[in-house]
Order: sequence, then structure tokens, then C-alpha cells
Amino acid sequence: MSFVTFLRENWLFLTAGILLSFTSSYGQTFFISLFAGEIMGDYGLSHGQWGLIYTVATTASAVAMIWAGVLTDRFRIRGLAVFVCLALAATCLAMAAGAGVWMLILLVFALRFTGQGMMSHLSIVAMARWFVAARGRALSVAAMGFALGQAVLPIIFVALLDVMNWRWLWVIAAALVLCTLPIILRLLRAERTPQSVAESSNAVGMTARHWTRRDVLHHWLFWAMIPLLLGPPAWGTAMFFHQVHLTEVKGWALIDFAALLPLFTVTSIATTFTTGALIDRFGTARLMQLYMIPFMVAFFVMAQAETLWGGAIAMMIFGLGTGAQATIPAAFWAEFYGTRHIGAIKALAAAIMVFGSAIGPGITSVFVDFDIVFPVQMFAISAYFAITAVLSTIAIAKARRSLPVAPKIDVISA
Repeated sequence: MSFVTFLRENWLFLTAGILLSFTSSYGQTFFISLFAGEIMGDYGLSHGQWGLIYTVATTASAVAMIWAGVLTDRFRIRGLAVFVCLALAATCLAMAAGAGVWMLILLVFALRFTGQGMMSHLSIVAMARWFVAARGRALSVAAMGFALGQAVLPIIFVALLDVMNWRWLWVIAAALVLCTLPIILRLLRAERTPQSVAESSNAVGMTARHWTRRDVLHHWLFWAMIPLLLGPPAWGTAMFFHQVHLTEVKGWALIDFAALLPLFTVTSIATTFTTGALIDRFGTARLMQLYMIPFMVAFFVMAQAETLWGGAIAMMIFGLGTGAQATIPAAFWAEFYGTRHIGAIKALAAAIMVFGSAIGPGITSVFVDFDIVFPVQMFAISAYFAITAVLSTIAIAKARRSLPVAPKIDVISA
């Protein structure tokens, strides 16, 4: 099936996946961090205190994801999307009126849980379950929502910060979420239930088994992959979280740095589509072994960048890793552990990644308070990715011997 035919026959489901991932933007670090200066100013917080709040709230959302993520194995995406969108919109409105540090902790938790956590989870699980032979392509298309959000929202909202109070911008975010919901519901009118999907797809994983989450927790590969799962969200989140601090240290204007994001996004999109096609052709094992390299190089280049041109190169290389992140890890869990319990398994992996996005800003913020600026920390982060690349390569090489060799059948072509 050609890519154009694939898009034409599955456009309803794919567009829904794009909108779900785009709507997650309002709970993503790249969006929340745009208001870091205003939040710290209004609440009287230092970099370390703001980082600690972000860490605590995001860690709590990671724990909540372990349990809430399982709901995608029991209920339809369409029904869950209603509750998650309404909760996200309500949280955005509360951000506009919030006061007090304890309220801020609760609001950041709600943003991270409903936005980064559940909205992303709904999109990824839907694509991983509904498609088998074209899983990589489906994930790459749905990931365009993440890329679109990163490309468009920072430029728009940074520009609006010059003419509007930051709290009113959260009201606009709430309105955008509510406007998206009816479209998602319209697109998913024909969605099948998890039970019917399971009956038709049932793709097996290693040793031709349908792995449960309990099985995964008792398997050595899962634990070997934790450093790889933690790295990109931890340090990638820190990159966006500290974009105000980073531009101050580098002597760049925030609006100029935000203007680099389209370059990052174009690279990310191209990589997402490329890795999606490669997944469908070669599987995820080899790709996962190369997954850490762009992150390692990007942080090393950004650490030394003195001009926006250097920053642009670093962000484009970072886009290679982020583009791969949108497809390879999600397909990896389905390929190695099967799809019957993919909601529960992916929720576990998502919780670890959300936890990574919690500890990254927290750890780096503490060092910033001790006058170790983020660009200096990037050298150590680059070394982390190098070590993780070696460990994951060894683990995956051993585990791939257990993968079944069987024909794949596409789940959806309607």
C-alpha cells in the first residue's frame, strides 16, 4: 500500500491522532516553560524552587499515569478524550486565576497529567493498537501533532506575551482545547472498542507471547531500557524548561531562540516520517540501538554554541532525536511485548518517561542555583547519552533473538 493510499483510507483515525497529540502541547514543558519568568516573578520563586515544584508535580503525574493509562485497554479513546480534554481546559483556566505555591503545584500536576500524560498516551496507544503492518507510518503521522505544537505555539504565545498578561494566554489555551474536542469526537465516530481491536490484531511479542504488564516488570529487558527511557524526556525537557535561562547565559533574545523552533520542527518531522517507514520495513531493534546518538551530539554542540547559528545546528540535530522519539519507542513496546495489553505496558513506559521529565528540570535547576549554568551541564548530559547508547545496544542485541518471525496484517484500512 502506497503512503498516499494509506493516508486516504485511514485519514479519520490519523487526523484524530494528530489532534490528540497537538492538544497535549498545553501540558508539555516547551509550552509551560514559556511562562517561567512570569510564574517565578508572580509567585516569588527562584530557579531551584520553580524546578522543585515542577519535579514534584510531574513525578506525581507519572505515578498517576501508571494507573490511569490502563484505562485505554478498557474504554474507547473517544470517551476518554472527552474527560481528558475537559480536565485539561479546566486546568488551563485555573492557571489564569491561580494563586499560592500549593495551588501552583496542583495546577502543574494537572497540566502534566492531562496534557503531557493522558493526551499523548491516547494518541500513541491508539496508533500502536489500530495499526500493525503500518504501525510506524501511523505513529509518524500522529506525531505531527507534537511537531505542529512545538513549531507554532511558542512563536504565537511568546509574541502575545508582549501585548497581553500571561494569565490571559492560559484562557486562550483553554478555549483552543475546547474548540478541538468536537472535531476529535467527529473523527472518532467509527472508532472500534479495545475488545474488538484485540480480537482482530493480537500481535505477539518475544517468544510469540502476549505479554502482560506483570510479565514485563519481571523481564530483564524492561529494566535494561530504563536509562534510555529516562534520558530524552529528562534532559530534553530540561532544554526547553531552561530556555529562558539558556538564552540569558548565551546572550540571545528569547524570541530569536523561539524562532529556531521551526528548524527543529522541520527536522523532527522529516525524521519522524523516515523512522516510521524504516520501522515498517526493518522493525525497531536496530533503530533503538541508534536512538541515543542524535541527543548525545545535540547537547555537545549546544554546550559550545556561541551564536544562534550554532544553536540552530544543535536544535536541528536535537530534532533528529525528537523525531525518532515520536515513533521508535512506542513501536518498540508493541513489537517486543505484543499489543494485547499495550495500553498497560505503554502506560508503564509513559510513567517512566514522565518521571524523567520531572527529574530533569529539578536536577538541572539545583545546579543552576549553585551557579553551574545549564550549558556547562550539557557536557555531562551528552556523556549520559553516550553511556546509555552502549548499554541499550547490548541489551537489544540479546533480546531480538526472541522475536517471532511472522507476517504482519494491517489492522485498519477503512
